[in-house]
Amino acid sequence: MSYDRYLAICKPLHYGARMNGRFCLQLAAGSWLSGFLASSIIISLASELIFCGPNKIDHFFCDFTPIVKLSCSNTRLVTLLDMVLSSVFTLPPFLLTLTSYICIITTILRIPSTAGRQKAFSTCSSHLIVVTIFYGTLMIVYMLPNTKRLRDLHKFFSLSYTVLTPMINPLIYSLRNKEVKEALRKGVWKCVSRT
Repeated sequence: MSYDRYLAICKPLHYGARMNGRFCLQLAAGSWLSGFLASSIIISLASELIFCGPNKIDHFFCDFTPIVKLSCSNTRLVTLLDMVLSSVFTLPPFLLTLTSYICIITTILRIPSTAGRQKAFSTCSSHLIVVTIFYGTLMIVYMLPNTKRLRDLHKFFSLSYTVLTPMINPLIYSLRNKEVKEALRKGVWKCVSRT
C-alpha cells in the first residue's frame, strides 16, 4: 500500500504503467507466501518444544512468546531463530514503508498549494495511521522487555496489532467513500434523534 501511495504521489505519470494487475498480484502473493513461510517455520519450531509444566498461558491468544515460556526444554535456539525470522520478515516491509512515506512527505511538502498538500495528506493519512498502529504496537511487544510490570501492556498491544488493525482498516477505507459516509451520517442521525 505504501508503494502504491508512493507511486501515486511521487511518480504519478508512472503509476498506470507500474501498478498493473500483474504487479499487484505479485505483491499480494509475495506477502502471503512470506507470511505462510514465517508462520510455518515458527509452528514447526514450537512443535519441537517439550512441555512438562502448567498448560495455561497468561495471554489472550496462543502467541509464540508465552508458549515458549511454558516449555521446560532449552529454548535459546528457538528464541534466537524467532528473533532472526522476525527481523527477516518484518524489517524489510517496515523499511520499505518508512522509506516510501519519507519520500511521500518530502514530495507533499514541496507542493506549492495548500489545497494540494491537504488532498495529498488526506490520501495517505489513513494508511499511515494504520501502519503506525501496527508497527508501533508490534515493536513495543517484541522489543520491550517482558517484565511483570509490562505484561498487561504487552497483552493489550498484542491485541492491538492482531485485532484492532485488521478491524479498523476496512472501516477507514470505506469511510473515504461518499455513499458510506452519507449512510453512516443518516444512521447516526437516526440514533441521536430517537434518544
